[in-house]
Amino acid sequence: MADSACDDAVEQLAALLDQVEAPLKKTFENVHQGYPTETLVRFLKAREWHVNKAQKMLVDSLNWRIQNEIDSILEKPIIPVDLYRSIRDTQLVGLSGYSKEGIPVFAVGVGLSTYDKASVNYYVQSHIQINEYRDRFILPTVTKKYGKPITTCIKVLDMTGLKLSALNQMKIVTAISTVDDLNYPEKTEMYYIVNAPYIFSACWKVVKPLLQERTRKKVHVLRGCGKDELLKIMDYSSLPHFCRWEGSGASKHSSNDPDDCFSLDHPFHKELYNFIQEQALNLELIKQGSLHVKIPEQDPEDAKIVEVIEAEFHKLGVEKKSANGVDKD
Repeated sequence: MADSACDDAVEQLAALLDQVEAPLKKTFENVHQGYPTETLVRFLKAREWHVNKAQKMLVDSLNWRIQNEIDSILEKPIIPVDLYRSIRDTQLVGLSGYSKEGIPVFAVGVGLSTYDKASVNYYVQSHIQINEYRDRFILPTVTKKYGKPITTCIKVLDMTGLKLSALNQMKIVTAISTVDDLNYPEKTEMYYIVNAPYIFSACWKVVKPLLQERTRKKVHVLRGCGKDELLKIMDYSSLPHFCRWEGSGASKHSSNDPDDCFSLDHPFHKELYNFIQEQALNLELIKQGSLHVKIPEQDPEDAKIVEVIEAEFHKLGVEKKSANGVDKD
């Protein structure tokens, strides 16, 4: 798409957004953090530069934020701390560092996240809190440090331990990815897949053709733990712990290891948890119970991809049974 056409689309979307009610404009400020144009571009990219579709997506997202009180989600700690620790131990995600260009690097333990120590609501709440802290604090901090807008992140996805039983977590994973796709679009600049077992390769083969070209271009499946490739874009200190040596997948996850960026003892999670606690204390808001965030309706194309993944998992399960107990995981 020509630059002039992109500029026109951004102007049109900005003009449409000018017409929305004051509460939507207010929550949009929390979304754009001083960079409205970059934010409009993200929503336009997510809708292939169709202005009306991007406007609907953005307005729906702003309404979702208001209806679910997303602007105040960083004032709602998950307590007691033992419950939060068990969420961190079963929803493996963390900030491992930054790329050489200052882009935050988030690590995700896809294969070993079990999501089995709390309700779906708690996992969704925790996920959104990480998103909001990233967008309202981490990205503005690095933007200031580097003197240029940094509005996206890099994700390193560890597939260690991925098994057919991952189908059991499909519902919660789908809920979280739907929240991201519809409300935090185009926030990930690049996905790096590491420690990929056979089951991932089989699924990737059937899913890849279904993805939009712009999404396909973002996904890089690296050999082994991906260390050599990742060191081209980040320093060793920013490498996720599961990329530091072959065989160092998330199976080495220890909730008490401060180098483990999934752990509550890691500086990022400590900082985030303490920040939310302080906000709540200042407002005298601390109370137990999860926040019930409404999951938006999934995009039909994404629903199709989930169906394909489920079908492939079932197929692999049948193959595994008929292979006389040979485990291809």
